[in-house]
Amino acid sequence: MSEIFLDIETTGLNFKDNHKIVEIACIETNELIPTKRIFHKIINPERNVPDEAFRVHGYSSDFLKDKPKFREIADELLNFIGENDLVIHNAKFDIPFLNHELNLIKKNIISKNKIIDTLELSRSKYPGSSNSLDALCKRFNVDLSKRTKHNAILDCELLREVYIHLLDAKEPKLSFSTKVEKENNHRKIVNYSKKIVMPTEDELKSHNLFLKTELKKNYF
Repeated sequence: MSEIFLDIETTGLNFKDNHKIVEIACIETNELIPTKRIFHKIINPERNVPDEAFRVHGYSSDFLKDKPKFREIADELLNFIGENDLVIHNAKFDIPFLNHELNLIKKNIISKNKIIDTLELSRSKYPGSSNSLDALCKRFNVDLSKRTKHNAILDCELLREVYIHLLDAKEPKLSFSTKVEKENNHRKIVNYSKKIVMPTEDELKSHNLFLKTELKKNYF
């Protein structure tokens, strides 16, 4: 089964205050290797974007007004997620927003059983430390140079790298084991003979003569 890394950007901090989603990104991986399947939508929240939110993600009310509404992309999102696990940083923020939007249009909500929250994982591993995505990227030397604004698709990519470190796993690579196995299968195996060959009597006489005469000469 694949994993889906998910992130959202919103107009504010609480859906109960009528704040809405303005961006959703999902990246699919298989054993943490990207499959190149990506879901990314910028969404018209059908409300204004406060200045504080604009400073975070850079999406203005004017920019978003002609973008699709959540109800127009919901089925595509749910189909993309399927039955896969969702890896989210601070899922207690993202999932209530998503489920609120899904409830409004009478769609099935996302089960908490599918969620892997990397914030909870990092807090258990590094108690007392800052465990924001930025802080974890700095801890693990993950390149943050492109992150001038919060951006859902970039944050998914960063989260994948952070998650690998949190699992104490090595960065997944394409497997070259088949090539190695083939090389091993074609490697020549040399069976050395254990048979002892004794010198003849003439060979022993020649050897003794060499030791008596030639080695006494000064070659230096």
